[in-house]
Order: sequence, then C-alpha cells, then structure tokens
Amino acid sequence: MLLEKSLLFAARIVKLYKYLTAEKDEVVISKQIIRSATSIGANANEAVFGISKADFIAKLHISLKEAAETEYWIKLLYLSDYITEKEKESLICDCLEIKKILISTINTAKENI
Repeated sequence: MLLEKSLLFAARIVKLYKYLTAEKDEVVISKQIIRSATSIGANANEAVFGISKADFIAKLHISLKEAAETEYWIKLLYLSDYITEKEKESLICDCLEIKKILISTINTAKENI
C-alpha cells in the first residue's frame, strides 16, 4: 500500500511540476517539491531491500522526513498563490496519509526488533 500510494503521489507532483513550470513560470519551489516528493517512494522502495531491520527503519525515516518537507513546499506554493486552497488540501491529504502509513510501519518495525 505504501509503495503504491507514494508512487501515485509522486506522479501527481510530477504533473504539478509540469504545470508550475509551464503555466506559472515557477522553477525554484518546483524543483524542491519534485525532489522531496519523489524521494518518499524511492526511499520506501529502497527500504524493502534493506540489509537489516535497522536499515529498513532508517530508509523509512528518510521517507518520512521527505514527506514532511513536501508538505512544507505544498503549503508554500499555496501561500505564494501558485496553487488553490482546494489543490493544497488535496495534496496535503495525500501527503498526510502517506506520513501516517510511514509512522505506523516504522513503529511496527521498531516493536519487532
């Protein structure tokens, strides 16, 4: 579930990046959000092949940090009038869902050490 949701979220952000750069001529925040949002799933995928439980947890922590950063960029895009409140809320909702899954997975992995 985490891998699929993070991939779909990353695809949404890629589309947002295309929109922001083509329609709004915004490049600075766009580069930041695409880097952090696509890193969520990349690190989660890497965690699956971690060499140890500690490595698995560490990679998921990186994903969680990237999700928190992505949430910041979404809010900044809204406050800078690049996206609407409805767009912000939709993106934040998806991001928070991923963060909840990550936190739950991390906590479960820590309990099973």
